[in-house]
Amino acid sequence: MKRTAIYPGSFDPVTYGHLDIVERGLNLFDKIIVAILVNPGKKSLFTVEERIEMLKESLAPFSNVEIDTFDGLLVDYAAQMKAQAILRGMRAVSDFEYEFQMALMNRKLRREIQTVFLMTGLRWIFTSSSIIKEAAQFGGEVNDMVPPLVHRRLKEKFPKMP
Repeated sequence: MKRTAIYPGSFDPVTYGHLDIVERGLNLFDKIIVAILVNPGKKSLFTVEERIEMLKESLAPFSNVEIDTFDGLLVDYAAQMKAQAILRGMRAVSDFEYEFQMALMNRKLRREIQTVFLMTGLRWIFTSSSIIKEAAQFGGEVNDMVPPLVHRRLKEKFPKMP
């Protein structure tokens, strides 16, 4: 039986921290579906189509990774995709309470789907898509935190970037 995990998120934009979680997750799972949550109520910097393109290029070396989108309940999507687990990355203790509550709710809704937490690699512990966007907006250099295509796209959105 193939072990499949869903790695959900907004990926607005994808960072090296996200890629670290995927790469290490592949040591545990045969296949990972990177799933962008489509939330029309949330203001995103990049369109869903742009995020898909950036994820596809960034994850091209991994043949056992798929990119998809979903809306609605994550556990319903996971069941639909025949996944056994939800993969979540955590940067710090501050992430734990929210992630723990979500994992418990998901477990209540679908007991057969497990949540697996991976600590972000130490090199990426301070990064998040939000922090990277904010730094880029004000001219900060973020090229060592995001893949090259993402860096180019951020420069298009924020001309102040070096």
